Amino acid sequence: MGHAIRRARAASRRGEIPVGAVVVREGRLLAGGGNRSIVARDPTAHAEIVALRRAGRRAGNHRLTGSTLYVTLEPCLMCLGAMVHARISSLVFGASDPKVGAISSFGGKGLPSGLNHRFAMHGGVRASECAALLRDFFRSRRKSKT
Repeated sequence: MGHAIRRARAASRRGEIPVGAVVVREGRLLAGGGNRSIVARDPTAHAEIVALRRAGRRAGNHRLTGSTLYVTLEPCLMCLGAMVHARISSLVFGASDPKVGAISSFGGKGLPSGLNHRFAMHGGVRASECAALLRDFFRSRRKSKT
């Protein structure tokens, strides 16, 4: 999670919402990324998508079986779908996102039934640190507007 937090801090320095993600396979960092939606003018450039795209290129395969995705914020539904398509083995996330988090949206009961791939999920890892990054970012944005 430390690598993902560093990616989130880098995203914040770029003016992006501070979310970072890394893909790990066999104990080795395969790829990572931070939010890039604003700088890339791309609504799909969430940290998870950036990390999964980079990991797929590095692995030479769009399937990332055996990989764990670490992300500082509970993924949205779009990112959850990308994880299913990538066939990751597990997801570890920091702060929960009760407004648009995909796991929270389904009542915190895991993945919706009917998906063609399932993976283990574990939330709350370094949650207070991950949440503080977001809280501080938005607090500073509100202050700059006044």
